[in-house]
Amino acid sequence: MEYIQRVKIEAAKRELENGRKTVNEVMYEVGYSDNKAFRDVFRKVTSVSPVEYRNMYASA
Repeated sequence: MEYIQRVKIEAAKRELENGRKTVNEVMYEVGYSDNKAFRDVFRKVTSVSPVEYRNMYASA
């Protein structure tokens, strides 16, 4: 289960780095339908929220 979560989060990270989609669009694309669950798992894996992650790449 943890492996699947990490694969989904890695896919989400790539999409957020591109910055073309909203967090909700990315969340659904990688297979999550619960916003809170997605945010919690994303934060557990990356130590930042999806919005914070996207902003790190938007300013770069």
